[in-house]
Amino acid sequence: MMYLQVLIGFIVLVGGAELLVRGAVMLAERYGVSPMVIGMTVVAVGTSAPELVVSVRAAMEGAPGLAVGNVVGSNIANVLLILGVAALIMPIKPAEAGLRRDGAMLVGGTLLFMGLAMRGEMDVLAGVLLLIGFFVFLIISYWRDRDSGGDEAKEVLEEFEGWPKSTLGSVVAVFIGLAGLIGGAELLIMGGVEIARSWGVSEEVIGLTLFAFGTSLPELAATVVAAWRGHAEVGLGNVVGSNLFNILGVAGTTALVAPLPISAQVVGFDMWVMLASSLLLVPVLAIGWKISRAAGGVLFAAYIAYIWIQAQGVDNILG
Repeated sequence: MMYLQVLIGFIVLVGGAELLVRGAVMLAERYGVSPMVIGMTVVAVGTSAPELVVSVRAAMEGAPGLAVGNVVGSNIANVLLILGVAALIMPIKPAEAGLRRDGAMLVGGTLLFMGLAMRGEMDVLAGVLLLIGFFVFLIISYWRDRDSGGDEAKEVLEEFEGWPKSTLGSVVAVFIGLAGLIGGAELLIMGGVEIARSWGVSEEVIGLTLFAFGTSLPELAATVVAAWRGHAEVGLGNVVGSNLFNILGVAGTTALVAPLPISAQVVGFDMWVMLASSLLLVPVLAIGWKISRAAGGVLFAAYIAYIWIQAQGVDNILG
């Protein structure tokens, strides 16, 4: 039953996020909000809502390990799994110079997160500093997109337009979406805690693996579809933005809700894997290196190895 509970939780969570974003986008457009503002607020927050809601609810319900594991594990999955699979389908060649700044912010944000985590706990101060970094990223992205005429934001919005068409339908979609996010997160957390107990592993491990993979499914599906259509570079921007939102927005908000103790395993191993995966993107974003199919295979194999290490136990494998 606990596995079925987690599966239903993922379905309800992802479905709720989709309804929330679609309804909110249509409402914002109906009231004259510009595409850039919608893209940087409604879509950016809405598409990362699963990670945000799961982490916040986990912290509120006394399972901070799930929250921390979800943030760190999602960032690892986004680079190694999502970009690896996308590159296997279609080699990725960066097309936007603006991604260089995003790449620098990703490395800087990761180092900020790690520095705060090494204190042993994410407290209110850490939450405030991370959220300041998140708002700086939003402002920089907004000005960059404004200089380009908002073309990037318009392309993103096209994925969420078309339904619902009426104002009432949009309002209903928003409320059902919010209910789905909250209900799906509840099912996930309860099932995840039970699975951790039955497997005899920590909550962090469940967050780093099962939760991280599940909450990354929407990004994986979108990136695979884009790669199949010959636009694999779209997934690169999505991964960079999603990872920044996770370590700054999700972790910062969650730390304001409840203190997040950081386990020795996360400090000593998982955060370094997250940093290494972020650094792998530096030559891609800075000088336009192409992620070939061979490189994609290496990334995917690295993610499988990471999951295997978690399943065997980090202490057992690395001593």
